[in-house]
Amino acid sequence: MSAEKIAAPAQYEEKELRAINGLSVLFLDLVLCIASIFLIILGAPLSDSGSIFLVYLGVLLIVAGALYLCIGSWFILLGIKILKPNEALVLTLFGQYIGTLRREGIYFVNPLCQAVNPAAETVNLSLGQAETEAAAKGRTVVRSTRMSKKISLKTMTLNNEKQKINDLLGNPIIIGIAVIWRVENTAKAVFGVDNYLEFLSIQCDSALRNIVRLYPYDLAEEGEEKTLRGSAQEISESLRQEIQNRVTEAGLEVLEARITHLAYAPEIAAAMLQRQQASAIIDARKMIVEGAVGMVSMALEKLSADQVVELDEERRAQMVSNLMVVLCSNKDAQPVVNSGSIYG
Repeated sequence: MSAEKIAAPAQYEEKELRAINGLSVLFLDLVLCIASIFLIILGAPLSDSGSIFLVYLGVLLIVAGALYLCIGSWFILLGIKILKPNEALVLTLFGQYIGTLRREGIYFVNPLCQAVNPAAETVNLSLGQAETEAAAKGRTVVRSTRMSKKISLKTMTLNNEKQKINDLLGNPIIIGIAVIWRVENTAKAVFGVDNYLEFLSIQCDSALRNIVRLYPYDLAEEGEEKTLRGSAQEISESLRQEIQNRVTEAGLEVLEARITHLAYAPEIAAAMLQRQQASAIIDARKMIVEGAVGMVSMALEKLSADQVVELDEERRAQMVSNLMVVLCSNKDAQPVVNSGSIYG
């Protein structure tokens, strides 16, 4: 039994719709409305005349004027579309994609056309969540109940919730990102995926998990390996590229992806803080010892070069020990005055 071949979904490319200037259509509609009113005024006295022909003519004029005022003018107004800067309108006619309006202005299109924007419900849902949060704080959010079908072409920011992810070493960390994006291809955004806002949000979470698992949060020792804390610029670029590869089919362009929050998970935060403190203490001690050794060596060389005092090996070792204690100690040294012989 041969396997049936499944047809691939159609890939829509954006095409600009050439629409009529809406101002001229509005002016024509206004003229026709005035003409309809004159027809009604003209037909009213004719309908009361004695002649049957004039009565029929008057009724016809009244009906024609009323039909245009009640139906025709409103039908034309349905075809008027107004766009602000950085807005687009994806139009379909009887289910078929006919084009996109991208430039600001007023246009007239076929009144039977429908604007399509599946993400409008997502925007309305986010407003509903804002209302719930505001109600909990005793505030009120005022919004319009009509959902706009226009697609914003502006540069926007997506800030998903913080996630708990294991890094390369298996340590759980809390991380959050902000993604700067915009709609590049309106046809792909509307017809390529079910809801481009939800699609982008899910892909950002998935890409973040894949990237974080490739890097450790931090290294115990300095090395050439990239870390989430120390290589934010390189990891942000990798994250941006990862998200871009996933959302290209949705007609979206990812301009930037930045890490906004990075911390160890609460259950290991205290232990990791102790490890960082221990590492910092070790590094500080190492630097102190290196400096102390250099100072002791310089002191011995200076004493020997200037022939200030002649020291045997035992006294040299004792001086080195005393200097190292003084230089490496956490507390100030307390001098002890020896009134007798140094060999006593």
